[in-house]
Amino acid sequence: MTRVSKPRALVTFRTDPHMRDVIGESLDGVAELTYLSETVAGRREEVLGSADAVLAWMLGAELRPEELAQLGSAGLIQLLSAGVDQVPFDQIPAGVAVASNAGAYAEPMAEHVLALVLALAKRLSQNHAALARGVFDQQTPTRSIRGSLVGILGFGGIGQASARLFRALGARVYAINRSGRTDAAVDRIGTMEDLDVLLGDSDIVVVALPLTRATHGLIGRRELSLMKPDAILVNVARAAIIDEDALYGHLERNPSFSAGIDAWWQEPRGDRAFATRRPFLNLPNVIGSPHNSGIIAGSLTEAAARAGDNLARHLRGEPVRNLVDRSDYVA
Repeated sequence: MTRVSKPRALVTFRTDPHMRDVIGESLDGVAELTYLSETVAGRREEVLGSADAVLAWMLGAELRPEELAQLGSAGLIQLLSAGVDQVPFDQIPAGVAVASNAGAYAEPMAEHVLALVLALAKRLSQNHAALARGVFDQQTPTRSIRGSLVGILGFGGIGQASARLFRALGARVYAINRSGRTDAAVDRIGTMEDLDVLLGDSDIVVVALPLTRATHGLIGRRELSLMKPDAILVNVARAAIIDEDALYGHLERNPSFSAGIDAWWQEPRGDRAFATRRPFLNLPNVIGSPHNSGIIAGSLTEAAARAGDNLARHLRGEPVRNLVDRSDYVA
């Protein structure tokens, strides 16, 4: 009896024991797993060239351009990350599909969105600073989420999870996605053609869009000028969706306008110090976080399980979730 060999799945990043366990469980009986970190240098080319599927995290950092070119036999590159804007699509063989891990970090990111909005609406940083100066300010009012209109740009996993939290607090939700349709509970749904209306009507705007050729620099000086003078803007997506200079200038000129920034235009690698080109963190109407909205205990393990499951779907010949359209990222 001829033995049928299993497909070969290659993991290109280093895993901790928990991640390794859940990846193994997802692909148990489906694929033969190989970890590139355990592959001797002389076998890397062979392992890359024979991979039927790849599980990657920061693909461009894990594989050199000449190694990416060797992935021609891989039917799918599945990412651990939700964002794909750093994927070197022009270096990946044309026939290889790429899937994001969209939605994997949605729930903790939605909580982070709500935390930023509440902190800004309740003026927590300003009141803390005033108390430290000996000022006991009970006259300046704070704001309620109840009754406000929350505009959500991008209505995938993060946007929908955020909408559920805001609606639970009594807010209305106006969302934008590509199709202008959704089964989720919203008060209004539109497309990018409705962006100006959403910006002008919303008390709170949440940016949860992927960074693509179409969304790069989407919100600039004109778009910010459409927003209410006391609007709250929160970005947990990618910094480049918003024009850095335009946002800084708008915040500086309009102290009643506020922003929660999780994704930054200049983010350090490794242990390097963090520094911004514009002094956003000196502004009292800004609250920042270190691009950690999706990072909670166990989040990477859960993301690995989700990514492994999608990879297994591909190898079993089932429909794959979150396939990426390359034309969104390269011409």
